[in-house]
Amino acid sequence: MSSYENVLYEVDDGVATITLNQPDKRNALSHGMLDDLIAAFKSAREDDDVRVAVLTGAGTVFSAGGDLSGFSADVPLAHKHYATKRFLELFRQIAELGKPTICKANGHVVAGGLGVALACDLVVASDEAKFSTPEINIGLFPFMIMAIIYRNVPRKKVNELLLLGERLTAEEAVQHGLINKAVPREELDAAADEWAKKLAAKAPVVMRLGHDAMVNQQDLPYFSALEYLHSQFTVAVSTEDAIEGAMAFFEKRDPEWKGR
Repeated sequence: MSSYENVLYEVDDGVATITLNQPDKRNALSHGMLDDLIAAFKSAREDDDVRVAVLTGAGTVFSAGGDLSGFSADVPLAHKHYATKRFLELFRQIAELGKPTICKANGHVVAGGLGVALACDLVVASDEAKFSTPEINIGLFPFMIMAIIYRNVPRKKVNELLLLGERLTAEEAVQHGLINKAVPREELDAAADEWAKKLAAKAPVVMRLGHDAMVNQQDLPYFSALEYLHSQFTVAVSTEDAIEGAMAFFEKRDPEWKGR
């Protein structure tokens, strides 16, 4: 287990588990917390033994969002501007991880915490969790996470979340596409572990190519996306893992991935 001040990081059987570890502060996204998250995801990206990353929180809250004390601090505006760029760096690290990510939302997911959860590829949550962007209620607005929310949730529902600042239950979050599924709290670990093991068992080099393509194609014009994906398909089928997968299929056996 790697040592960070605000985050726990552990790798086991191809799965890196990253845990927000400030439960007494409701896992608020302080500058220190964001720095540790960025460092942990960098470690997961650089470790060839890691096939999938699971992000969760200690305690009963996944994250209460940004640390408001930082916004009210008496420091120059430029300092606040550059400090919050940590959010951009974290979202980039998750998007460019080259490996799938699962958010295991153990409790309430609030404000910036919702952006971090939605930055992950898959989200499984406790059915007791609530999801909200309440910034407007305290004179702020969820600028830092708006782009992520609009890329995950239908526009009218996002408008409702941002403008009214109200909460969704886990069931409603599934219904509106914020999360993949909600399970009883006592089943949360098992549900996330099941997905993580399935993902860790896939061909790593093709998973990386595919994951990068998922990120890169989403904002391309339609025909540009088709051309890009065509080129990535050609690269993928030239890998040893793609050849091994096809051979294993026809030979009716489990594939043996080499990561090449």
